[in-house]
Amino acid sequence: QVQLVESGGGLVQAGGSLRLSCAASGRTFSNYAMSWFRQAPGKEREFVADIRWSSGYTAYADSVKGRFTISRDNAKNTVYLQMNSLKPEDTAVYYCAASLTPYVGYNYWGQGTQVTVSS
Repeated sequence: QVQLVESGGGLVQAGGSLRLSCAASGRTFSNYAMSWFRQAPGKEREFVADIRWSSGYTAYADSVKGRFTISRDNAKNTVYLQMNSLKPEDTAVYYCAASLTPYVGYNYWGQGTQVTVSS
């Protein structure tokens, strides 16, 4: 059974940092792109960042570029999202997703982890 399990969310003050983790299990993800999305209350889910598991190539939304860093640990089958200089507008539920066709469709999703940034 494929599972993506996010952790690391919480409450932080503006300007602070958090690191989210996405532990992947149940299959080999070497051909997948691993992505982070977020959804704020009343808003649509939006792309945050992704990483190609095999090559390490990364991409970011403009809104987080320079503040967030996505990375992976092949040995632990885990993807991370390091979030620095957090802003109240970063408040959302953050989801991890795995895709064979990035930006087209996503094969697996995690359950999400809440990030709240206070001003």
